[in-house]
Amino acid sequence: MKKYQVEKTYQEINQKIKEGTVVVVTAEEIIDIVRKKGPVEAAAEVDVVTTGTFAPMCSSGAFINFGQSVPTIKASKVWLNNVPAYAGLAAVDIYIGATEPCEEDPLNRVFPGEFNYGGGHVIQDLVAGKKVHLKATAYGTNCYPNRGIEKEVTLKDLPQAILCNPRNGYQNYNCAINLSERTIYTYMGTLRPNAGNANYCSAGQLSPLLNDPYYKTIGIGTRIFLGGAQGFVAWHGTQHRPRVKRTKKGVPMVPAGTLFVMGDLKKMSPKWLVGVSLQGYGCSLAVGLGVPIPILNEEIVEYTAVSDEEIFTQIVDYSNDYPNGISKSYGTVSYAQLKSGTIEFNGQNVPTVPLSSVVKAREIAEILKEWIQNGKFFLSQPQHPLPGVLR
Repeated sequence: MKKYQVEKTYQEINQKIKEGTVVVVTAEEIIDIVRKKGPVEAAAEVDVVTTGTFAPMCSSGAFINFGQSVPTIKASKVWLNNVPAYAGLAAVDIYIGATEPCEEDPLNRVFPGEFNYGGGHVIQDLVAGKKVHLKATAYGTNCYPNRGIEKEVTLKDLPQAILCNPRNGYQNYNCAINLSERTIYTYMGTLRPNAGNANYCSAGQLSPLLNDPYYKTIGIGTRIFLGGAQGFVAWHGTQHRPRVKRTKKGVPMVPAGTLFVMGDLKKMSPKWLVGVSLQGYGCSLAVGLGVPIPILNEEIVEYTAVSDEEIFTQIVDYSNDYPNGISKSYGTVSYAQLKSGTIEFNGQNVPTVPLSSVVKAREIAEILKEWIQNGKFFLSQPQHPLPGVLR
């Protein structure tokens, strides 16, 4: 077992939070601290590093119990503001997905579709306290004879509402370009022909899983910032793929780990859960997510000191290769280059477009930092690690 010069426990850090003596810095602030003082001194000084990300996260949604009617009902089809929700759970339990479009949306029949309203927008309206029209139909049973209800509901009216996102916080992601002769519309945004722009979606050095590349502190049961409230990592996310090519510092160079996260929707904010319309593609939900990294030793603090210059991703063609399942890279680019506003590709300067907000990611890391400093947020030790990599 590896020995460290600095060793701390979750219990010791939580005791410091309770006493008001904890030292917390953001994932951006720790970079200079480690550069100036080295990992051992930095680990001795700093107790927690906070991270953040805010971007469209399509694999998101909410479990809702909308309460029984009189006479009772076993709903078979349900709509919220005319957006279909899945009712195959129980009598009045439903799940609304962030990417479900409004029932009457023309989709891409009028191309490119606008996708003005969908499940993500319903979720934002609910957390904003707005009234949402609920319609449910049923086939009727002896114990649930009602065949239909319609009513206006608010989040406060609902007995339970749980944000449940099967895949959030992707650990790195592609840089998307379009090598065809026509404009294309994707979940990575609009891509102009002949590599007219390069779109990316990561907070880079602020991103949670890039600050804990081997999932040493992030696992099942980790308490997190989710949608403006406290939530938890419930499992590894769908498409979790940790065994990928990495740099010497462990940073994956392609999409890798993901998180399955949950939290109480009633405590969340419309500032950090925002319905998104992606032209020609569909609806989504921009999610605010932040994870605290406990500095248990000098190895972990070195991971958190990763900078945009040290994080690389692949340039991928979304006009032909991606839709046809062709795994091909047209070059490697750092997040420092992407965040500069332009990258060089095939001898020309190509403007870059972020789908994630670094400004909001920075704000999340600062909020989480304040919560911990003020004793409003304690760290939870994971009950089980995420599936990782063999080192």
